Amino acid sequence: MYSDPIADMLTRIRNALLAKHTSVPVPHSKLKEEIARILKEEGYVEDYEVGDDKPAPMIHIRLKYYGDRRHSRPVITGIERVSRPGRRIYNKSRDLPWVLSGMGIAIVSTSQGIMTAQQARRKGLGGEVICKVW
Repeated sequence: MYSDPIADMLTRIRNALLAKHTSVPVPHSKLKEEIARILKEEGYVEDYEVGDDKPAPMIHIRLKYYGDRRHSRPVITGIERVSRPGRRIYNKSRDLPWVLSGMGIAIVSTSQGIMTAQQARRKGLGGEVICKVW
């Protein structure tokens, strides 16, 4: 049992990238599935699929690399949890973080769902900053 399932997901992705794995299984939840959807839409992972594994469903995330096979590098160079169970971080729309001057993304939980900080800024929404990816 772990107290922060989102941090566990991000750590699994980070460790799989360091080990040059092609995919990583993550226990399923709706929030994790939304994070995987955003990572796919923004081009950080190739794809994800929700399996009906027993005893609990898993999300299988296919990781993305660039370069030739011998010198391949992961597309995700950094992934960091911002808001934790012990310290929640909420920001207004104008205070949402910029990651590497717009080269990365921040994933935010708003009243209208999970989205990137850029999308939340356009809609004028604030919320809890879940993580940063670059």
